[in-house]
Amino acid sequence: MSTAARLAPGDKAPEFTLPTDDGSTLSLAQLRGRKVVLYAYPAAMTPGCTKQACDFRDSLASLQAAGYEVVGISPDRPEKLAKFRERDALTFPLVSDPDTSVLAAYGAFGEKQMYGRTVTGVIRSTFVIDEEGRIEKAMYNVKATGHVAKLRRELGLD
Repeated sequence: MSTAARLAPGDKAPEFTLPTDDGSTLSLAQLRGRKVVLYAYPAAMTPGCTKQACDFRDSLASLQAAGYEVVGISPDRPEKLAKFRERDALTFPLVSDPDTSVLAAYGAFGEKQMYGRTVTGVIRSTFVIDEEGRIEKAMYNVKATGHVAKLRRELGLD
């Protein structure tokens, strides 16, 4: 399996409706009219993903003040996402994509390098989606640590 096609600024963001950590569903259409930071991460409750989620949590107030909603997406089941949210006091929705079809549509699932080997999995990525549902930024292979600070700088929030 090769890496899915990557999105670029100006592309229409793939629509989705997925189950969330609180048992409801969330769709991209529900967020229309707001800017969205959709970030894809491999697995809830792992060290890197926890660091990244806590960085988003800690920056959420300033991101929201600038008009951004934050949504995390992973292949984890909603029950695991609920535990993750509770354990780390996460204050933004986490959506579950167990068949990875939405992750693949965003180019965030495919071949990646891990410890010198090629594996297939979630490619840690962040997408900034504008009010009309178009990609403003598509960042692939981001680092878990320091990424939110870098994103804030790119969005002119620091």
